[in-house]
Order: sequence, then C-alpha cells, then structure tokens
Amino acid sequence: MKGFIGQRLGLRVCSFSLSSVDNEMVSSLALQMSLYFNTYFFPLWWVSCIMMLHMKYSVLPDYYKFIVITVIILITLIEAIRLYLGYMGNLQEKVPELAGFWLLSLLLQLPLILFLLFNEGLTNLPLEKAIHIIFTIFLTFQVISAFLTLRKMVNQLAVRFHLQDFDRLSANRGDNRRMRSCIQEI
Repeated sequence: MKGFIGQRLGLRVCSFSLSSVDNEMVSSLALQMSLYFNTYFFPLWWVSCIMMLHMKYSVLPDYYKFIVITVIILITLIEAIRLYLGYMGNLQEKVPELAGFWLLSLLLQLPLILFLLFNEGLTNLPLEKAIHIIFTIFLTFQVISAFLTLRKMVNQLAVRFHLQDFDRLSANRGDNRRMRSCIQEI
C-alpha cells in the first residue's frame, strides 16, 4: 500500500513523520472567504432590516412586532459571536471554536433567518426577501464548509494523537531493549 513502509505482525507502520502532520494546514479557504464577505454583508443586512421594519411597523400585528424585534436582536448578537468563533476556529484550527460556530449557524441562525424569510404574517418586502435569501445562502454554505473542515481537523488531530502514541511506544520499546542488553552484560 502506498504510504506504508511495511507490515509486521498485521500492524501497519505509517511512513509519515509527526512533523509533516504538524505542518499540514487544514483550515478552509472557502470558509474563510465566506466569513470575510459575511462580515461586510451583515451590516448591510442589519440596516436593511431596520429600514424595512420601520416602513412596515404600523401594519404588523402587535405580537409580530415583538417577535420581529426579538429575532433581529437575537440574530445580531448571535452573528457577532458566530463570526468570531468562525474566524478563530478556522484560522487557528481550533475544533471547539469551529464546532461552536457550526452549531450556532445550524441550530440558531439558520432557523431564525428562515423564519424571517418564510413567515407569511410578516409581509416581507422585496428588499427583505432578497437580503434574507443572500443571508440564507451564506449560512448554508458556511454550515456545509464548516462541517467538512471540522471533519478534516478531527481526522488530523486523531492522526497526530496516534503518531504521538506510536512515537512514545517506540521510545519505550527502545529503552526496554537497552535495559535488557545492560542486564545481560552484568
């Protein structure tokens, strides 16, 4: 098999060293570009939402007024945290931050923006529909690319762990052989 130097007693020994695994970058350029453009799109989305809410506020029922204001505040707070976690998780290759970004995107942001997009009681204006669709496309792409990047990061961490474990076991085996030879000489 390519990538393996041999087999002994059914165990495969990997030919890659620990230093080559440590130097491999697994952050996603596509995810980073999406996050970058999202940081510039979000203020535009926010201003548009506030302007459209101001225009249709008198037409909305009281319970929808409360719901829309609450949803916009939640989206604003979550988006700031989500973008920070996305940047840190992707650029610094930290699994917990990227997992937090993915969970916030999938479980909170996506349902909230879909509520704003598809709820008929909100009487969405054409500009609102357009910016919500663009935001939904950003979120969908980020959820997919973050999942793929997370999977790659976790696999790399698992390989790194196994290589460190293998190196430690190899070092212990070498120490045992030297100890046996010293005992035999005595």
